[in-house]
Amino acid sequence: MSTSLVLQYAVIALLVAASLWTALRKLAPQTTARWQAAAAAALLKPQRGAFAQRLGRFMQPKGATGNCGDGCGTCGTCGPADASANASANSAAREQPVTFHPRRK
Repeated sequence: MSTSLVLQYAVIALLVAASLWTALRKLAPQTTARWQAAAAAALLKPQRGAFAQRLGRFMQPKGATGNCGDGCGTCGTCGPADASANASANSAAREQPVTFHPRRK
């Protein structure tokens, strides 16, 4: 196997791994944040070297800071007050009951 072929396979494997990580972050954000925190915690142990600890601090997932800039949206106070009232009114207007009809024979 030639060196260029090995390099080509390595680049393709790296691109596939990056694509998989991006898809997992999009589809399962809590799971990937947990994995990322576990990997960072393993690197942040006191017996690790300075480079490993710096990498562990870099890898730590971003947590909610509690301000309106992080986009968590759990408290419902972000944005103008009228927007939340309009959103609840619009969702009530969009709700429609589902009616099931028996099959015709």
